[in-house]
Amino acid sequence: MNFTMSFSELMPLAPVMIVALTAIVVMILTAIKRNHNLIATASVVGLNLAAAYILLSLFGGAFAPANVMGMFMIDQFTLVYQLLILVAALACCTLSHAYIESYKDNREELYILMLSSVAGAMLMVASSHYASFFISLELMSIPVYGLLAYTHQRSKSLEAGVKYLVLSATASAMLLMGMAYIYAYTGSLSFYDSVQALMQNLHQPLVILGIALIIFAVAFKLSLAPFHKWTPDVYAGAPAPIATFLATAAKVATIGLFVRYLLTSGAILQESVITLLTIIAVLSIVVGNFLAVRQVNLKRVLAYSSIAHFGYLLIGLISLTYASLGNVTVYVITYVLTTIGAFGAVALMSSPYNNTSEAESLAEYRGLFWRRPVLTAVLTVMMLSLAGIPLTAGFIGKFLIVMAAVTTQHWFLAAMIIVGSGIGLYYYLRVMVVMYMTPPETPKMDAVDHWGQRVGGIMVLLAALAVLVIGVYPDPIIQMALEAEILSPIHFMLSQQ
Repeated sequence: MNFTMSFSELMPLAPVMIVALTAIVVMILTAIKRNHNLIATASVVGLNLAAAYILLSLFGGAFAPANVMGMFMIDQFTLVYQLLILVAALACCTLSHAYIESYKDNREELYILMLSSVAGAMLMVASSHYASFFISLELMSIPVYGLLAYTHQRSKSLEAGVKYLVLSATASAMLLMGMAYIYAYTGSLSFYDSVQALMQNLHQPLVILGIALIIFAVAFKLSLAPFHKWTPDVYAGAPAPIATFLATAAKVATIGLFVRYLLTSGAILQESVITLLTIIAVLSIVVGNFLAVRQVNLKRVLAYSSIAHFGYLLIGLISLTYASLGNVTVYVITYVLTTIGAFGAVALMSSPYNNTSEAESLAEYRGLFWRRPVLTAVLTVMMLSLAGIPLTAGFIGKFLIVMAAVTTQHWFLAAMIIVGSGIGLYYYLRVMVVMYMTPPETPKMDAVDHWGQRVGGIMVLLAALAVLVIGVYPDPIIQMALEAEILSPIHFMLSQQ
């Protein structure tokens, strides 16, 4: 394979290059003079430039899909998911600024780690080759270890970093083993080139084992049951803005890569793969919802909730037709916006930085309405959206996934979504009830005055507005998701259904 390339051939990867260059600029600025505001501004400017480039490519009218080095496929699907990752990263950057403003140790390295991880996440959703799959996954994951343990004075933060490191390394080992089994039979590392060979060898036990190991590794990253054990501890221990990053940008990158892999490699057509995904989806919905019911820690509630939500998302993948690929994308968009708002509210309540604890216990939100009515309204909208209540984005996402399951006559899976949503309603409403109760005389935790005028607060308010707008008028998002096509023979077959 000839890797000698001109700059013009690399231009489809321009958004990733902008983010990577921003990381280098931030590194140089940090070395010259430590200035938290300057570093945070430079990071946000770089992310905005990358997002602007993607928006121009998507809506400029002259976009043509491109295959870069046979390792990255840049199509509309890639651009939509890269844009989502950048939106999540922008929210996390702005929330981090207020969160660590009064942090006693170095603050600037957090932005270098986050930008590096974003570059890896953006490469993940473009990957069409096992080598780029693994390398981009590691580029995204390794900086997250540092981000989770960044506020290392808190023992919980250090514990979260170590737990994620150990379990992520386990997932990577499984992933490599799975790739090795598949390569042994197909002789190719490209998703596209190995389709025919994979289809011919699907009866081989080691090929099925290889695909299963890859699915298990992805399930670790997406915290799907029964590979979910790390999630509540890591979310609870992580600094709130980093928990937001892990729950949004990292998850979007993983699900985007997984969707492309299933569609372009032909694995989605294998009956045993569908059975495996069904078991994982049902387990995730049951485990996520039932364990969330017992929680009194808001970050743990959101952690278990995310397990259930990715169970719903898997049902969208199992019930895959041409139209329901768009439904999966809509669900991912609604999930990201809602999670940014929910974790963003926790981050705003937890800042300025406190060495001892965060606003994570439900008791700390008691009577919040009487102190911070607008922030309470934001968190209420997010809880309603996560519960799938009409007139919120979450309802649109869940409705489309149920519709996909019903269209493909997966009645049991459709019933699981409805039952899971019913259980979820209990613990989401409990959070809301606590916020409207009589407030304590001296609250332990509170958001800073004028939080809504700060950049992080503005991002959370915009997320709440987007959740409501999509809930009322979802057509543009649905249309954009339907146009985000994956170029593959399997996708063509689905489009003919």
